[in-house]
Amino acid sequence: MVTKKVQIVNATGLHLRPAGLLCEIAMKYTSKITFKTDNNYEANAKSVLSVLGACVKSGEEIEIICDGIDEEEALEDMVNSISAGLGE
Repeated sequence: MVTKKVQIVNATGLHLRPAGLLCEIAMKYTSKITFKTDNNYEANAKSVLSVLGACVKSGEEIEIICDGIDEEEALEDMVNSISAGLGE
């Protein structure tokens, strides 16, 4: 299991479009990928509804947690995508 904290940089937080993109990225990997918010909400990164349910706003920090055979690659891809603003 590997983890890393990353800040949400896009101005509107994880609304539908970036949440969908985050899920697309997570689904490329076989590892279990979740994230925790500052208020300890844990979301399944492969579920749009779970990501939206976290209500993550711009500037908040989340902790990405990857567990599985491709966890290192998954973590790097997730962190890089979030840091780049998820297409926004």
